[in-house]
Amino acid sequence: MSTLPAGGDQRTVLVPEGLAGERVDAALARMFGLSRTRAADLVAAGLVQVEGKPVVKSDRVHTGEMLEVTIPAAVDPVEVVPEIVEGITILHDDEAIVVVEKPVGVAVHPSPGWTGPTVVGHLAGAGFRISTSGASERQGIVQRLDVGTSGVMVIAKSEQGYSVLKNAFRRRTVDKTYHALVQGHPDPLRGTVEAPIARHPKSDWKFTVRADGKHSVTHYETLEAHRFASLLEVRLETGRTHQIRVHMAALKHPCVGDLQYGADPVLTTRLGLERQWLHAVRLGFEHPASGEYVEFSSEYPADLQHALDVIRS
Repeated sequence: MSTLPAGGDQRTVLVPEGLAGERVDAALARMFGLSRTRAADLVAAGLVQVEGKPVVKSDRVHTGEMLEVTIPAAVDPVEVVPEIVEGITILHDDEAIVVVEKPVGVAVHPSPGWTGPTVVGHLAGAGFRISTSGASERQGIVQRLDVGTSGVMVIAKSEQGYSVLKNAFRRRTVDKTYHALVQGHPDPLRGTVEAPIARHPKSDWKFTVRADGKHSVTHYETLEAHRFASLLEVRLETGRTHQIRVHMAALKHPCVGDLQYGADPVLTTRLGLERQWLHAVRLGFEHPASGEYVEFSSEYPADLQHALDVIRS
């Protein structure tokens, strides 16, 4: 029986094959979207066990082992902590919207179990006033990017901006374009994945294609084909959690570095990746105030550019 302290979000998962041999703190970070520092703190606090036994952060995990972790609940899970977050870039700012480049390792808004940096915390710390629409910790938020995904996103500043953009995302009139480096070569080189997505029945940190899932549509086109991987341009028609990662894995071409969804750990290490190769490169929509079509873009961050350079060479 587990002796983990009570309280917080307690999870029990089996270590997947893709994480075999990883340090405990690295495995935790990848499976639960935590920073390595946060994962190490949980281990040091005695909140992590493998096969019912305490571990230290440098211990290695093995396929099929039972990993138990308690992620303490935030003191106030809806509290936004104002703080300047290194790496967040403001691409555009006006009375209705603010467009940012989100780096990897940053959540969009606070949530139970997440104590790391957030986009809304950065905006508050930088003195931005954003829309008060939405839940208190998600005010102004009309879209989200995973902690492990970087790129361009928009936040509403005015109430009208929030209403117009929220409806635009709901009606799927927003152009969301990602670049993904995936293993192998998708066949056909250009196509559409239309497959429902639901939470994985055995892993609460994963999603999967299931008949009872939510309708999900992903369009992709191969930009570059290399020996070990292909660079794709991906457009989302829907916006499900982990959608691109799940759909690419379902095609047997997971995002490079995405160990949660079956990526090759050897290739991941060779490329120096610590997350999935996935970046939101462009976002286009009708401006909620002027009605004019606007588009914003984001360059690849250094870790993804390095991995792509290695693949190209």
